[in-house]
Amino acid sequence: MTIKGKVALVTGASSGIGAATALKLAENGVKVGLAARRIDRLTDLQNQIRAMGGTAIAIEMDVVDEASVAAGVEKLAKEFGTIDIVFNNAGLMPISDVDSLKTDEWHRMVDVNVKGLLNTTAAVLPYMTRQSSGHIINTSSIAGRKVFKGLSVYCATKHAVTAFSDGLRMELAPKHSIRVTCIQPGAVESELFEHISDKDYADQMEDLKGQMEFLKAVDIADTILFALNAPKHVNVAELFVLPTQQAW
Repeated sequence: MTIKGKVALVTGASSGIGAATALKLAENGVKVGLAARRIDRLTDLQNQIRAMGGTAIAIEMDVVDEASVAAGVEKLAKEFGTIDIVFNNAGLMPISDVDSLKTDEWHRMVDVNVKGLLNTTAAVLPYMTRQSSGHIINTSSIAGRKVFKGLSVYCATKHAVTAFSDGLRMELAPKHSIRVTCIQPGAVESELFEHISDKDYADQMEDLKGQMEFLKAVDIADTILFALNAPKHVNVAELFVLPTQQAW
């Protein structure tokens, strides 16, 4: 299986795992659609990829907005002819106890982490079903397997991603030869921690960084590349990736 010449859409591409994966795909000959709301960062990443000889276009996209997603997907397909890979990576992780009643954060997590993934999947599927091939990669988390204090709503969204990914694989793989991979990272260095508005939990996360070596975004990008490069008859359905020192 070679991914050279394939076309990929990466959501949440403006930073962290999304940006690292977009770079890794471009290095391996993939034409990459860089999707996020921060178009300035996407433009910088696009220029970086082009400077190293890769192919990429910046796509301003809000995964919560169905019309924005549809327009972004259409732009990518019009530019490169089709879409072979989608990396549903956009996500938020504010942390707070439920009785803090930060309901705006709850709804935003559900909108981005779940509905955003559904919007993007729905928009790219027609291209993949028409060609009877494709690969959908969804970012879940260790929080899609376990529940942690302060992360009740986040865990609920990531459990939803894990469940949807498995159902998607069962429905799409036999019928349309579309592979589905659910990536489930543990602690990763990313901007997710910047979304934490609760000071106590923000301090706890900072303390945790001093207790173990977190995964780097490129570690997850390398893992995704492994799944994409598997032989056509192999579907790497789940990848649970943790720092060596992470005991929980």
